[in-house]
Amino acid sequence: MDSNDKVFGILSYIGILWIIGLAAGKTPFARFHANQGLVLFLAGIVLGVAGGVLSAIPFIGFLGAIVSGLGGLATLILMIMGIVNAAQGEMKPLPVIGGITIIK
Repeated sequence: MDSNDKVFGILSYIGILWIIGLAAGKTPFARFHANQGLVLFLAGIVLGVAGGVLSAIPFIGFLGAIVSGLGGLATLILMIMGIVNAAQGEMKPLPVIGGITIIK
């Protein structure tokens, strides 16, 4: 693994930039982090949509704000954990979502 792989791994956790990690990184390390970044990106979208839907329901709309806030915080924490793992050259799965594989 070289420094380019680490850069691709780090970029994979920054929103849609997981595409760069997938396209440019052909090593198992880069693909692992691209997969983790994609799963994290999709989880963030799902939590955001769920929060938006809950916000639209009368009398329980405050739950949408709670789901969105906690989901955003969880996404940020997992993003930081993934970036640290990639920078250290580790292929450690993220908690909760790390077992999901989309990119092989």
